[in-house]
Amino acid sequence: MTELMRPSGLDHLVVVAQDLASGVAWCESHLGVLPGPGGEHPLMGTHNRLLRIDSPNFPQAYLEIIAINPDASPVRKAPLKRWFDMDDTRLMQEVKHQGPQLVHWVARVSDLGANLQAWSKLGLARGEALQAQRPTPQGMLAWQISVRDDGQRLMQGCLPTLIAWGHIHPAMHMPKSALVLTSLAISHPEAELLSQAFQAADIQGVTVQPGQASITATLETPKGQVTLSSL
Repeated sequence: MTELMRPSGLDHLVVVAQDLASGVAWCESHLGVLPGPGGEHPLMGTHNRLLRIDSPNFPQAYLEIIAINPDASPVRKAPLKRWFDMDDTRLMQEVKHQGPQLVHWVARVSDLGANLQAWSKLGLARGEALQAQRPTPQGMLAWQISVRDDGQRLMQGCLPTLIAWGHIHPAMHMPKSALVLTSLAISHPEAELLSQAFQAADIQGVTVQPGQASITATLETPKGQVTLSSL
């Protein structure tokens, strides 16, 4: 199996920004690089900028800087919520006053339906499998993603959203960046439950330990080693 075909593991980190301009400025000041282009998400009324952070332990991994698009009306109408708690007033106020934040991560799987069923048996209601897509210069990018009706991330963002890509993965067409993800660690009071969930979905390469809920990503950057934390 090649790295491009590896079905399970970290897909991408999610940094929520108030708007894409502030997200780009954060990326340049904190990580020493400018993010590459992204796209629009008509389903959710959001848009993003992307850049690769892949390494041998995290093939195809990338960083997503995402914001609500003020010029778009989401196809997914209220009372249904956007993904990643982006309709949560408290979270978005924190982002507004403190700046862009690492809030979540997304894990790639090959059989989204089977993994959601396995998690349901653990008492984890990760959400429905939604069909999403966006146009790119290389053609339509299509995927399935688990999103709850209330948009919640669950477990303070430590339980990943699950995604299953179609024939094209976005990292295939991203230029190599100067960022390398060296580790991803999850801390949570319910570490054992998270470990069971990761095992059920065959998510490897992510460490889990008991403690205060947090996501910690360590990257090699032009500014040296940088640690991003959801705390």
